[in-house]
Amino acid sequence: MSSKQKPSASGQQKRSPDRAAGAPAVPGPAGPRPARIAAAAALTGVEGLALAVMGTYMLIMGLAGSPDSPQQAEMGGLTVLALAALPLVAARGLWLRRRWSRGPSLITQIVALPVAWTLIKGGGVLIAAGAGLALVAVVVLVLLVNPTATVALGIGPRETP
Repeated sequence: MSSKQKPSASGQQKRSPDRAAGAPAVPGPAGPRPARIAAAAALTGVEGLALAVMGTYMLIMGLAGSPDSPQQAEMGGLTVLALAALPLVAARGLWLRRRWSRGPSLITQIVALPVAWTLIKGGGVLIAAGAGLALVAVVVLVLLVNPTATVALGIGPRETP
């Protein structure tokens, strides 16, 4: 019996609310969370929050501002808000050390690199924003391909006892 399941007074096991009916128990991570995983989760979360803020701003400006095309501004804001979900979900998964979370986080970083390049080519303040985004993306990529991170996420060859 796992630590999340306890027999009730009638002797039946209660399922924890975070598990779907019939879903197999996911073994919890062993040991403390490696700093590399925590850093990757935090940086991926910051990227997701930045996208959410940008999407909210675009949506508000589409509704309250005077854009050339309000529908286009509103749809752009909703699209960016939807895109913010991927890094936010990936960050939570990394924090909880779920093996599936590495893929979405890697995809987010790979997509961020051309966006950073476009920002850098924009000039002005966008150069700093693009350089910062590129730096974060490269750091998270390095953190997530590190053997410490792959072992902590349960990815790669398993040792047999």
